Amino acid sequence: MTELPASLAAFGPATLSVVVVAVYLVLGEPVVGHVLHRRFEGRLRADPQARRSFYRRLLVLEWGLAVLAAVLWLASPGVDAAAVGLAWPSGWPGPVTGTAAVLVLVLSLVSVRALRGGALAGAAAPRRPGSAAPAHGRHAEPEGHATLALLPRTPAERRLFSVVGVTAGVCEEWLYRGFFLAVVAAVGGGLPVPVLVLAGAVAFGLAHAYQGLHGVVLTGVLGGVFAALYLDTGSLLLPVLLHAAVDLRFLLVPASALPEVLPAPRPAGGAAA
Repeated sequence: MTELPASLAAFGPATLSVVVVAVYLVLGEPVVGHVLHRRFEGRLRADPQARRSFYRRLLVLEWGLAVLAAVLWLASPGVDAAAVGLAWPSGWPGPVTGTAAVLVLVLSLVSVRALRGGALAGAAAPRRPGSAAPAHGRHAEPEGHATLALLPRTPAERRLFSVVGVTAGVCEEWLYRGFFLAVVAAVGGGLPVPVLVLAGAVAFGLAHAYQGLHGVVLTGVLGGVFAALYLDTGSLLLPVLLHAAVDLRFLLVPASALPEVLPAPRPAGGAAA
């Protein structure tokens, strides 16, 4: 069981800064994520490097936030490494948490299989006569498969996506479980575990608001499982591994199963750039 800070006094001179970063994770990150994804979708049709550029921006943002949170923690004299999950697991997860973690893995693999089938079907299905073509300025994925735009197609994209998946496992678990829950526990002063799990779930779900309501609910549930796994074991190790596995599962979807993105329409009579 994780021994979280009992009060904000444990953060010492860094108290105000850690609270500001924690509030940003709940309120600011959804806005930044939405803006980044709108820009990505706007570039994707015209720019073949859009995915790689987007992945790099994610890496800079996540590592930047993670380093900032680490610096603030190091400046907090009353918060040791174990209080933010930087320790080896002190025990195995409980039966409920363990079962939930196994279900997450199983459902992740099932979703990959469904995604592969759906992507292939969507790519092969002809567009109905009279149906609208993909809007200019957004990705040219088949209707109903907009989230496929984020998945890598080329070998270079897949390599960079691998780094993004590992980064998400490390940085997001540190930020939303280790750092954020320590601040929440300090503000609440002895909150019960279910409340902490709920706080972790809500914050993580809101961070994925760009995915719409369905994405918020799904990632919120995942965030709750990760939080329970962390609080049960007293370590970020298992949540990091599970989180990375969930994200990296998309590499099991072959590029051939994903629809191509169409190039931007060329002006009539215009010369190729």
